[in-house]
This record gives sequence, C-alpha cells and structure tokens, in this order.
Amino acid sequence: MLVLAINGSPRRAGSTAQMLLATREVVETAGARFVFCQVSEVLAELKVPYCTVCSDPCSGKCFAGTRLEDMFNLMRQADGIIMGSPVYFSTVSSHLKSFWDRTRLLRREKALLNVVGGALTVGGARFGGQETALRAMHDMMLCQGMTVVGDGYLEDDAGHQGACAQDPASEDTLGLQRARILARRVVEVALATRGLRDRSRVTGR
Repeated sequence: MLVLAINGSPRRAGSTAQMLLATREVVETAGARFVFCQVSEVLAELKVPYCTVCSDPCSGKCFAGTRLEDMFNLMRQADGIIMGSPVYFSTVSSHLKSFWDRTRLLRREKALLNVVGGALTVGGARFGGQETALRAMHDMMLCQGMTVVGDGYLEDDAGHQGACAQDPASEDTLGLQRARILARRVVEVALATRGLRDRSRVTGR
C-alpha cells in the first residue's frame, strides 16, 4: 500500500509538515509505504502556478515533464492520502488550492476514486478556523470521488473531522496525537477498501 502525505504549507519544515510527519511511523508500522510531498516545490517549477483551464477537457499539457506530473503519477498509485494545510483566513493555503485545481485530469480519469483521504490543519490560535479549513480539504477530496475519513479509531474514540493543532505544532501534544489517530483510520479503511481501487484501476472506472 502507498500513503501520500501532501503538505500544502509553503514551509517544508513548519507545523503542518510536523503534523504530517507524525503519521509516518503509523503508516509504516502497518506495512505501507509513506511518501512526503511538498506542494510548494512542485508548483515553483511551473511558469504559471495556478490553473487557467488552458485545455478543456484537461490534457495535462501545462505540467507535462515536470515534477508535478511525477506527483500526479504517485497519486494515481495511492491507497491513501493525508492532506495538510495551515489555516489562511479560515481556509486552506493558496498553494494547496492551486495544486488541487491542477488535478482536473485526475478527476477526468477517475484516478482517485475510492482512494481514502484524511485532512489535518494547524492554526495560529486554538480556535482559528481549523474546522473550516478541514471542510475545504474534504470538499476537494469528495470532488475526486475519494473516501473521506476523520480521526476516529476504535481504540480511541469516534473522532472528529480531522486532526487540528495550534501553532507551533511541536508543542501541541494533543494535535500530534490526533494526527496519528487519523493515520490509523486512513490505513484501516484503505486496507478494507483495497478491492474497490483495484477494480476501478483495472476497468478504468
């Protein structure tokens, strides 16, 4: 199994990255491969970092031969995606929104159908828009036909929308704990739904 940790923060080593990396041990202990993906780095290579609908339907020509194409190829293989963003004005970062807007080709291919997705976020305040940022990430994943889960796990509790922390995340032990619980849930559901992805990838739908 492959689980991607997609960092929508412009900071590769910031609080959002710390939350995502806290999930690594959980994923690898379950026998899955963990890959950390830094959105800002792949967008930096593009002449235009945001989608302009340069082709409709999307042909992928604007990112062909770039690291963004490589990242999309990884996403085509993923069983689970844990997506993270800092809270910017009660929603996700512009980097993550721009990246997800670029996934139109994946949506046309139904490449992420039944991939299990979870979200985590970090705000500057304890109640700083974390849940609305989570909702935005959930909407992005639902638009791809993904199976969205929260940070609920049998041994812990029913959970919440996702893992939330206050900056700096390194000092938020509860936030880091919830990130690990989220990872357990993503892996659990990814294992249970593997057949759905295998079938859709063979048939192309």
